[in-house]
Amino acid sequence: MSDIKVEGFKASEILSRLGSAFEGFTDAERKAQIKKANGVFELRITNGNKQEAVWTIDMKEKGTVYKGPAQSKPGVVLLMSDDTFAQLADGKLDGQKAFMTGKLKTKGNAMLATKLTPILETAKGKAKL
Repeated sequence: MSDIKVEGFKASEILSRLGSAFEGFTDAERKAQIKKANGVFELRITNGNKQEAVWTIDMKEKGTVYKGPAQSKPGVVLLMSDDTFAQLADGKLDGQKAFMTGKLKTKGNAMLATKLTPILETAKGKAKL
C-alpha cells in the first residue's frame, strides 16, 4: 500500500495500514464492512506545513483505500488536520466532538461521517495497530 503514502503526513501511514487491513479481509468480511458503511469517504487532510493530501475510502463498492479524490461521487468529504485524523484513528478524539469544536468539517452527508469510526476501529483491530 506504499502507493498511497504521502511524505509529511501521519495520516499516510495510518491509511496505508488501513488499506493493508482491507486487503487482508475475506470476501465475506469485506462485504460485511461495505454493508455496514455503504458510503464513499473523501478525506482532505492538511499537515502542519499547510499542504493538503486527499485520500478516499470506498466502502460502497470496492472496500478499498486509495490516494486521490473519489472516483465516484463521495457521500461525504471530511476536512481536517493531520493531527486531528491521527487522534481520531487512535481513538483519542471522538468524531462528534471534533465536529462540534470545528476540528472536523464535512461536505455532504454528515451522518455518513459517523460510520467512519467503526471502519477505523475494525481495521485497527485487524491490522493490530
